[in-house]
Amino acid sequence: MDFIWYIIAGLGVGLAVGITGVGGGSLMTPLLLMFGFPAHIAIGTDLLYAGIAKSTGVVMHAKRGNVNWRIMGAMAAGSLPASFVTVWALSNFEHPEHYQHLLTGTLGLMLIVTALVIIFRKRLHGLLKPNLSEKQGRNAIFVCGLVLGVFVTLTSVGAGALGTAMMMLLFPAMQARNVVGTDLAHAVPLTLVAGLGHVFLGNVDYHLLAGLLIGSIPAIYIGTKVASFVPNKVLQPVLATALASFGVKYLFF
Repeated sequence: MDFIWYIIAGLGVGLAVGITGVGGGSLMTPLLLMFGFPAHIAIGTDLLYAGIAKSTGVVMHAKRGNVNWRIMGAMAAGSLPASFVTVWALSNFEHPEHYQHLLTGTLGLMLIVTALVIIFRKRLHGLLKPNLSEKQGRNAIFVCGLVLGVFVTLTSVGAGALGTAMMMLLFPAMQARNVVGTDLAHAVPLTLVAGLGHVFLGNVDYHLLAGLLIGSIPAIYIGTKVASFVPNKVLQPVLATALASFGVKYLFF
């Protein structure tokens, strides 16, 4: 019976991702915590799930020429080593229970930041208007990658929503489809590396992983078809409010 609930969870998150474009980690991890999974299992399983579920999307975007491989490479040059170092740091703890508070507190912070980015992304872009050369932009996105590598490995949140926001701010001339394609191309290796790190730490529930994949992969496809009929200006504030509420709960309570 539990396996059916895992499939339903994957279905619900997959639909939300397909309709709104909000990253699966910011929705899936809080949901798994509500199911009663420990933070290290929820985060580790979600990271591996995200890497597998998003991989087909990268192939599609790459075939359409929507991936800027230079920007993706600069971002990954920062995020992948940062993810390795973070996994190594966690491995120095004797038991996952010893870093549970670190995971939940960081998760709360990332959920609040993600919610704010969803709501204010366009306004932030209008206020900041960075004027960087291509080389300066790649250097900046490398630093952003370092930050994402640490926080995504700790929380499974941010590879999608925050990565997209960073690229929109640093490369305002990029078309939306290139931002999405490049961010996805970066998110897949990052979540796979972080997920495999959590496999090494023993933080992945394979029974749960299978159920989530069965439910979410077809649901993401269906959600993308439904998206044209559901206004994002209605759904995204609702999701942002939910994420902020979860963030406050895990950060302060």
